[in-house]
Amino acid sequence: MPKGSPPLTIYYKRLKSLGDRIQNPQSAPVETETKKPFGVNQKIKPIPGVKRIIAVSSGKGGVGKSTVSVNLAVGLALEGRKVGLLDADLYGPSAAMLMGLEGPMPITADQRMMPLEKYGVKVVSFGFMTDPYAPVIWRGPMVTKALEQLFYQVNWGELDELIIDLPPGTGDVQLTMIENLPLFGGVVVSTPQAIALL
Repeated sequence: MPKGSPPLTIYYKRLKSLGDRIQNPQSAPVETETKKPFGVNQKIKPIPGVKRIIAVSSGKGGVGKSTVSVNLAVGLALEGRKVGLLDADLYGPSAAMLMGLEGPMPITADQRMMPLEKYGVKVVSFGFMTDPYAPVIWRGPMVTKALEQLFYQVNWGELDELIIDLPPGTGDVQLTMIENLPLFGGVVVSTPQAIALL
């Protein structure tokens, strides 16, 4: 950092790590330990059985991110690939509705969630676990805990690709994901208006 520059915030460092990991997806293909702010060690841990994780994000809502996620997942499945779709939009899950699915998900004897399946795609949605008419007002630790359950307590089986449909923006969900999962790549959905680039 140039001399005299203001110190970087922890939030900025977390966002920068997202960019670095997307540019270099092979940087953490296996469980590794990385140094995080305040000296806390964080483990990057793959999801068992999942070869590649692709995140679909957007700068703002309403640009078609969930539509792209669903079509990408179904398109890959039509090509003969084993595909999962994780709707990680905790505040407005819609991928399950676009797939025509409703919860709840079955739970195995060892307390792991079983994805629902349609069009050859295994689907897990936060919407399967909540009241569709009740708002979700979570931050920080609650979001992290819910996401870790969606990442590691689902019996995905063997997958070639797991598509993660994220909420818009760069908040707790995105930061938790990049701090925990080895991303293979990302898709950023936008529209041709200046406000969609925010």
